[in-house]
Amino acid sequence: MTQKIIPVIMAGGKGTRLWPLSRASAPKQFIQFVGNRTLYQATLARLADPTLYEAPIVVTNEDFRFLVAEQARELDVELAGTLLEPVARNTAAAIAAAAALILDRHGPDAVMQVLASDHEIIADQRYFDAIRSARDAAIAGRLVTFGITPTEPATGYGYIEAGESLGGGAHAVRRFVEKPPLKEAEHMLADGGFYWNSGIFMFTAGKLMEEMEAHAPEVAEAAREAVANAVTDLDFIRLDAAAFIRSPDISIDYAVMEKTSNAAVVPSSFTWSDLGSWDAVWKLGTRDEAGNMVSGNATLMDTRDSLVMSRTSHLAVQGLENVVVIASEDAVYVGRLEESQNVGRMVKKLAADKATSPLTETHPTSYRPWGGYTSILNGDRFQVKRLFVSPGKKLSLQKHHHRSEHWICVKGTAEVTVGDEVKTVRENESVYIPQGEVHRLANPGKILLEMIEVQTGSYLGEDDIIRIVDEFGRG
Repeated sequence: MTQKIIPVIMAGGKGTRLWPLSRASAPKQFIQFVGNRTLYQATLARLADPTLYEAPIVVTNEDFRFLVAEQARELDVELAGTLLEPVARNTAAAIAAAAALILDRHGPDAVMQVLASDHEIIADQRYFDAIRSARDAAIAGRLVTFGITPTEPATGYGYIEAGESLGGGAHAVRRFVEKPPLKEAEHMLADGGFYWNSGIFMFTAGKLMEEMEAHAPEVAEAAREAVANAVTDLDFIRLDAAAFIRSPDISIDYAVMEKTSNAAVVPSSFTWSDLGSWDAVWKLGTRDEAGNMVSGNATLMDTRDSLVMSRTSHLAVQGLENVVVIASEDAVYVGRLEESQNVGRMVKKLAADKATSPLTETHPTSYRPWGGYTSILNGDRFQVKRLFVSPGKKLSLQKHHHRSEHWICVKGTAEVTVGDEVKTVRENESVYIPQGEVHRLANPGKILLEMIEVQTGSYLGEDDIIRIVDEFGRG
C-alpha cells in the first residue's frame, strides 16, 4: 500500500492584505470571496482523497480555534488535531510543533505536507502528480518545496532556482531568491529554471526534526517541549506557552530550507496564487467580456478590467478602468488595481489613527463556536445585533450586570431560557431579558436560527458577560 500523507494546515495568520474584507480578527482564510466555500474550506476539500491523505492537523491560535472547527464541521471533515499556538512565532516553530506531534503519533517515517490555508489552487491532475512526486522525494530523505511555473515576472513572490534532476520530477535546489525587483524577475524568466516559491512543503517528520536540530536547535527544542507539555482542551491541543515562547521568531525558509543540503523542488504547473492582493483575486476570478470581476450587489457601466465586490450596499461604478472597489459592512476601499498590493500602507495609516484603527482589527461580523453576530447599529445606551446560531448549538448560560436585551426571532425556532422558565420562540415572536437575569439562547432546529437582538443599558461591552455554564469551556 502506498504511504499516505499527513496534511498540516497553517491557519493562524492575521493578514490584512485583502482589507476591508480581511481583518486581523477575521483573516482571509475564513472568508468566502467567490463561491460557497472559504479558502480554508477549499484547502480541506483538496485533502478529501482517503487513498492519498490521512485526516489533517491544523495549526492556529486561540482566536480562530472555533472557526477552524466549525468550518471543518460544515464540510463534514474530521480533523486529526488542532494545535493552538500561545503566541505567534512564524512558520518554523509552528511546523516543528506539528512534526513533533506527528513523530509521537506515527514515528519518524510519517510523510507530512505543510500547506497554507489561504492559497487559491486548482487541484487538477497536474497538482496531484506534483504531490506524488514530492512524496517520493520526501520518502527518499529530501525536504521538498513546490516551485510554481511563473506566468509573469512577479515581484511579490520569492523564487527558487532548480538544479540537477533527482528523478521522479524532483530537482535539487540550487538557490533561493528573495522577492526580486522587476528587472531581475524578467531576467530569471528569460533564463528559465526559476520557479515561484509557493510555501508548500513535503518531508518526513523525522527528517524535518533532524534538519531542524542541526540548523535551528532552539526551534526544535521549544517545539518538542511545547508538545510534550501540551494540554488537551475539548478538541484542541494547547501547546505549552512557557516552552513555545522560547522559540526564535523565524520562517521555515530561513531556519532550514536555505541551509540544508537536502532541499529539493518539484516544478509544478498547476494554477496557484497566495491571493496576497486584490490584483491577484482579479487575475484568478471569472471575468466578463469587459474584463470585470463582479461579486455581490453591484452594477457596472462603461467600466473595464476592474474588480468590484460588495457585501452590503449596492455599488454603481461608471466610466472607470483598472480599479478595485471593495465594500464591506463598515468600510469601502477604492484604488488602482495595479497598486492594490500597497493596500497595507492604507491599513497602517488607518491603524495609526485612534478613530479608524478598529476598522483594521475587528469586523462587524464576529464568529463564535455557536455561530456568531453582526453589529447593525450602535448608539448612546443601545445597540442592535443580528445573532445567528447553528443547528443544535447554544450560547452559554449567562447574565449581564449592565444591560437588558430584547430578542426577536426572524428565522428558525429558538429555545430561550429566562430564569427558571424555558420557552419556545418562533418567527415573528419576541422575548425580553431583564438586566441581571440568567438566560440562554439555543437552536433546537435543523436550520440556522437568526435573531435580532436589541441591547439597552449603561454599558454594552462584550466583557459584561458572566458565564455560568458553557459547553465550550469558556470561563
